[in-house]
Amino acid sequence: MQLSADLTPDALEAALPDRDVRSYVALVSTGSAALGWANSGAPDGAVVVADHQLSPRGHAGRPWTIAPGEGLGFSLVLRPSLPAEREGWLYTVVLSALAETCGEAARIEWPDVVRREGETVAAVGIKIALGAGRVDFGVVDMWLPTAGPPRAEVIGAVLEAIESARAAPENVVIDRYQRACATIGRQVRVRFLAGTGPVAEGRAVGTIEDGALLLETATGRHAPVRPQDVRGLEAA
Repeated sequence: MQLSADLTPDALEAALPDRDVRSYVALVSTGSAALGWANSGAPDGAVVVADHQLSPRGHAGRPWTIAPGEGLGFSLVLRPSLPAEREGWLYTVVLSALAETCGEAARIEWPDVVRREGETVAAVGIKIALGAGRVDFGVVDMWLPTAGPPRAEVIGAVLEAIESARAAPENVVIDRYQRACATIGRQVRVRFLAGTGPVAEGRAVGTIEDGALLLETATGRHAPVRPQDVRGLEAA
């Protein structure tokens, strides 16, 4: 078993110059490998790529399928300058960048998916390590199930869009995100991860600087719901 031609070290070096990259034929998950690397000092922007992942997981532990030559899965280490309470901002940055990369018809489904014409074209899971009141690092796991060769160039385009979003003013990123977000305007029911609260329901009216979705409740109150606390959401 060997790496597909479009994910060899040479192909990745050409598409991702001057970036720390580790590539593998197969891993249990790139997220686990990237997390270990981040804990031992991986720099901001480091990338882990595998042609095949045995047990990749997305947001809230949802299983993904990444087989050799079919779609694309990789992980990115970020070391942002963010206070701990704003860890969810990384979802806004990454999803807005993925939506941009996936084309004008791409629509974000808060908190973790990008769809185009009803088909999932990207999904995200983010693991955060917190330091003393700040984000120490984040490991962003990305899945693009429909991506085809040359996939190293797809990774390069995604990373370029993420870096652009990280450098942009926050209000610009929020505006781009909200214009691409299909969730806004819908009546939704949010299901939380165990131990983080009851089910919440309301009309999604926007997002804010910590990545939270604002729900307008039946009483007219705007309640923020943060992506890292959520298992998923459904139509109410």
